[in-house]
Amino acid sequence: MRADTVILMVSTAQNTDGFVISMADMPKGGQRKFDLTFSNDMLLQAKDTLQVRDIRKVRIKGTLVPDGRKNWLLQADVGASVTQACVLSLAPVKTRIDTSLRHLFLADWQEPEGDSVVEMTGDADSEPLGAEINLEQIALEAVAMVLPTYPHAEGATLETQVFTEPGATPLTDEMAKPFAGLAALKDKMGGKG
Repeated sequence: MRADTVILMVSTAQNTDGFVISMADMPKGGQRKFDLTFSNDMLLQAKDTLQVRDIRKVRIKGTLVPDGRKNWLLQADVGASVTQACVLSLAPVKTRIDTSLRHLFLADWQEPEGDSVVEMTGDADSEPLGAEINLEQIALEAVAMVLPTYPHAEGATLETQVFTEPGATPLTDEMAKPFAGLAALKDKMGGKG
């Protein structure tokens, strides 16, 4: 797993059909195709997990295939429609997410020691192979990785406001610049330098 990967904890109390793949049920040398869409309950949970205003049309479609004798490669496309609040105006900002991912699940995973960097195999993120693969969690992590960090509504701007005591000169951004006072003094002295 990459160092910048977002890890989301998804409740698996309810085993939603098809989203949790038991590795014991995988055929030797076989593959598993999946095309899954989040239920309404899963969308409500995803909204809370991602802390967004709304999320719809979450879908994960792909395959899980053997990679060597013990490892498994998951290749999938994830899509979702997400509504967030604009960081400036709080107006709704809708984003359509379509992303592809590759995860290599390694049977012989070894945790990196100390500040070691995990080497990636090809263009796939590597992580340990457990007893199950949770496609709901993988889909939410993929959405979280590409969600806009600072959603911005079209036309929203940050207004400048200056506050000060009555009779005092307000401190503006221009005046706060380190050499603004020297430039004003130079101009006052007639530009002699």
